[in-house]
Amino acid sequence: MMNPKVEALLRGASIVSREPGNSMTPVLKSRQPVRLQPATWETVEVGDIVYCKVHGNLYTHYVKAKNPDRGCQIGNNHGHING
Repeated sequence: MMNPKVEALLRGASIVSREPGNSMTPVLKSRQPVRLQPATWETVEVGDIVYCKVHGNLYTHYVKAKNPDRGCQIGNNHGHING
């Protein structure tokens, strides 16, 4: 079963999410409401905040780098790179 937030985004809907955690502080606080809109790795830019899956978990993280052959590299606001 797919996550309902991901399903809504895949249908083209914008959603509001309140993700827990402190990996994006001070830019985003834990459970701060964030409006998410559908995007692809081709349309996002370095510095954008994205909703992405890492090792089966969904996170709100920064796009740290882009490579036309490999996609986006994402990470948190404290220097950690997730992939």
